[in-house]
Amino acid sequence: MADYKVVEVQTKKDLMKFVRFPDILYRDCPQYVPALHSDQVKSLTTVSTARYCPHRMWMVMDGKKVVGRICAMVNPRYNERYGKERARFGWFDTINDMEVASLLIGTAEEWARSQGMTEIHGPLYYNTLGKQGMLVEGFENVPPFNCYYNYPYYNDLVTALGYVKECDWLQYKMAADQEVPEKMQNIAMRLMERYRLVEGDIDSLKHDRKLVRKFFEIYNESFAESVYNFVPFTDEEIEEETEQTIGLLDKRLCCFLLDENGEIVAFGISFPSISGALQKAKGSMFPFGWIHFLKALRNFTVLDLMINGAAPKWQRSGVSSVYHCIMAKKYRECGAKWAIANPQIETNTAVNVWDRYEHELYMRRRCYIKSLVPQEDCNEEDKQITNGE
Repeated sequence: MADYKVVEVQTKKDLMKFVRFPDILYRDCPQYVPALHSDQVKSLTTVSTARYCPHRMWMVMDGKKVVGRICAMVNPRYNERYGKERARFGWFDTINDMEVASLLIGTAEEWARSQGMTEIHGPLYYNTLGKQGMLVEGFENVPPFNCYYNYPYYNDLVTALGYVKECDWLQYKMAADQEVPEKMQNIAMRLMERYRLVEGDIDSLKHDRKLVRKFFEIYNESFAESVYNFVPFTDEEIEEETEQTIGLLDKRLCCFLLDENGEIVAFGISFPSISGALQKAKGSMFPFGWIHFLKALRNFTVLDLMINGAAPKWQRSGVSSVYHCIMAKKYRECGAKWAIANPQIETNTAVNVWDRYEHELYMRRRCYIKSLVPQEDCNEEDKQITNGE
């Protein structure tokens, strides 16, 4: 009989066990995409978001063997923005054992209560940037690099522990080389002429810190109201994202629209799929992982559609048709065959844009939530959460 023990992650050795556990758990799963261990360590220790979000990590041990892990966190900026007292859980992985799941979730809930929280939801990252949402459909598919993969039994475990659906995110798959509808092409042409819009040069953007800064300001403004649970970037987060991602932008797959004054109007950002490269790298860029990444960036047939958006004053102007036409042309020119959309909340009308194209549901992800307040002390909102309403 197993003798499980909860251990808090406190040492570097513990942290590496925590980070590497999914690689062991999913060793025989062809859909699993390992994260780079160095990126995980950074996210759990030194990233600026982690510095303002209190968080703790635990593992469940069976002797010397890790059988589960979880991270609990509180984002005070989220709670202030939405008037909540919510903790989050993430980095949740476990063997198919209710006792292990109960120990992990129970420990996270106990810590959340000690922080004065009345609810807990997840799986989530500290903010909107990281991996979020437990997979509930599409287990047969390989996820994009920035998305969770989990076994189906995870959902059975958390629902048995009293968690209910908070929201779902949808991801669609579509042919990348299909034509944009003619009506959209005509609208795009008229808008380009009327507003004197031009496509910005990606290589120039990378070296224009002022324009990069403006991009992230627009990103914050664009998604503040339309993205569920969105938390705007801090200045430090903007600097980190600039250093980490702007240099990776590929002009073959990205588009920035500028007005006649050189201001950003809209943007579309896609990356070659690196899921296969991550699988081959097995969590490390060295000694040979980097070779797989280079190959993935040069020769690809699958794209990950990361973000599309428009500056607030350009939203509902039809300008999305412009960057859709530009991006579709780029995809055909680079020989891409398939595109996987980033997760979008099911209640956001923006998901309707895919109705213009042939598409299919690729994955569905779910955020679960649970009240930490005893039923007799719940207000009406807490009771709705507890009852899954």
